[in-house]
Amino acid sequence: MAQPDDMLDDEDYPAYTMGRAAEIVGASQDFLRRLDEAKLITPYRSAGGHRRYSRYQLRLAARAREMVDHGTALEAACRIIILEDQLEEALRHNQNQGQQQAA
Repeated sequence: MAQPDDMLDDEDYPAYTMGRAAEIVGASQDFLRRLDEAKLITPYRSAGGHRRYSRYQLRLAARAREMVDHGTALEAACRIIILEDQLEEALRHNQNQGQQQAA
């Protein structure tokens, strides 16, 4: 079972309610719902069905809000962020493969 300290350090732990997430991101709750519809972030659901967000998801949402604030369409911003995230993961994977081959 995860210890509380482990959960605090876990980027994927769904620690934030929708209201708190919107406050942190500086956006409306509707904006967060639209990010879910656009498939950028899929919030976790509590036992009662309430949306819960992780720090990682909040970073993505903040990036989307920033791009939308600068005139990028929401759907385009979400697609760009998804592609950036995929590229970062691929680069991290390639770096790990290179380190394993060097060892």
